[in-house]
Amino acid sequence: MQYNQDKKQKIAEILKSVKEKKIKFCLLQFVDIEGTLKSIGINSNRLEDVLYFGEGFDGSSISGYGRLEESDMVAVPDPQTFSIIPWRENEPDGRFICDIYNPDGTRYEGDPRYILQRAAEKAEEMGFQMKAAPELEFFLLKKEKNGFGSEVLATDYRGYFSADGSHEDHYIRREIALIADQFPFVGCETVHHEVAQSQHEISIRYDDVRKIADATMTMKMVVKAVAAKHGYIATFMPKPWKGHNGSGMHVHQSLWDLKGNNVFYDENDPNGKISNILRYFIGGQLKHAHSMTAILNSWPNSFKRLIPGFEAPTLISWGFKNRSMLIRVPNFFNKGKAARCEIRSPDGAGNIYLQLAALLNAGLDGIKYKIDPPAPVEINLFHTTKEEREKLGIKELPESLGEALSHMTHSTFTREMLGEIAYEAFYDSKRKENDLYNQIVSNWELLRYSDKL
Repeated sequence: MQYNQDKKQKIAEILKSVKEKKIKFCLLQFVDIEGTLKSIGINSNRLEDVLYFGEGFDGSSISGYGRLEESDMVAVPDPQTFSIIPWRENEPDGRFICDIYNPDGTRYEGDPRYILQRAAEKAEEMGFQMKAAPELEFFLLKKEKNGFGSEVLATDYRGYFSADGSHEDHYIRREIALIADQFPFVGCETVHHEVAQSQHEISIRYDDVRKIADATMTMKMVVKAVAAKHGYIATFMPKPWKGHNGSGMHVHQSLWDLKGNNVFYDENDPNGKISNILRYFIGGQLKHAHSMTAILNSWPNSFKRLIPGFEAPTLISWGFKNRSMLIRVPNFFNKGKAARCEIRSPDGAGNIYLQLAALLNAGLDGIKYKIDPPAPVEINLFHTTKEEREKLGIKELPESLGEALSHMTHSTFTREMLGEIAYEAFYDSKRKENDLYNQIVSNWELLRYSDKL
């Protein structure tokens, strides 16, 4: 791996800090193709060597990281991601996010972080930088044993913006936000209780899309660690209970030129002050909505959330104020720097690097080919009939992971965006997951059909 003088200086600063703070252990982290956090621990006396040459590992047992016959991988820590894990005050650990390399020193094409980096470089070649801000929703649950084994239960029954009389919810969210802010690239905007029982939201401060992916991965780690400290389970599972809202991850997106101007804003536009670039960006995401749904909503449970009546989009449309849209342009009060669009379908259970790469590539495709979106819709589409939606030319999102994967295979977009290695790994992993899901016969089916059929 080649390091310029700035990186060498950064490494020297890290080694000095590790020595001064008496950090004895460091974690090297990355995600697999599904977005699951992976970690390698090393003694800090090996850190200098690992920072320059990486740490080898067997990728054959990690989803998306190689077959048995070509399984050697190298995790190379990114010095810019160094942080001290705040919840280990007495014996602090260091932590890095890694890039994955082949043994010959080339980047591993299937590394999700590399896929997003390629997308960001593509944007820069077109003169743009993407910034994003996810709103992460999650549930706090507790597991209790009963006579039949164990049961996962809600921790509260409050609703949107509800205050907790005992302040427990407040202090958990507060602890999550304050710990997250101790990581150098993670910024917390707001925290609050969400609509469903035991549901919470934490919004991440917008930044460059590459930093936001690292920040989101880190935030999920923090949420789970703080919950465990309080004896709870934090889950980004989209839909734990029927009859309640599920957890999504609305993503606010904006494009900037390389001089620092928001190119989504046009002060001369009479219809919302939005630029043609923003319209084309939306057009590209609407065009590729079917083919990238398997990435934005990558688990069978994801589609239990994407049903009418629970504030989750099911229709491929856009508008300004309407929250039944797939993509919404919020009111930014004529502030050029605040111009953005918000996509409402993704959930936090997926691979954030692949999700943001898909969104960016789809938007860039719209700009490149000047894809005009259909007219914005400002009626509540949940109150329209299928025939009325067909007249408006509005199509539906996939209703299952199987359907989403079918759309994925019939499009060249995701294959080109992911690259052949990641595409095959992702598709194989999700097809197996969907097949396992389809083999399950639920208690609901047994009770409903055993006497009837």
